[in-house]
Amino acid sequence: MNTSQDRVEKVFAMPFASVYPLYVAKVERKGRSKGEVDQAISWLTGLTEDELAAHFAKGTSFADFFEAAKINDRAALITGVICGVRVEEIEDPLMQKIRYLDKLIDEIAKGRPMEKILR
Repeated sequence: MNTSQDRVEKVFAMPFASVYPLYVAKVERKGRSKGEVDQAISWLTGLTEDELAAHFAKGTSFADFFEAAKINDRAALITGVICGVRVEEIEDPLMQKIRYLDKLIDEIAKGRPMEKILR
């Protein structure tokens, strides 16, 4: 039986590099750029472009990716709904970090200015 916890564990084990192109495609469809995605990821995680590339090359899971990250102190200012759930109310710390990133990508795709997205 595929429980909710099984689905969550699959997300945590998913390679970050497999989701990244989907983030880029989403924002590019709306006239935004890969550079803006990278800027948001760097702001949230503290990772440089080279560190990000190394995670892609290794096939790092979401869990390990966020374990290596130093989450921005201002990330708690990210609020709103993603997938029907308020990001500020997510109890699992790893899932909250993943949803923070999802919310940043959504804001880029919606045309919000980067200076507002990066709080």
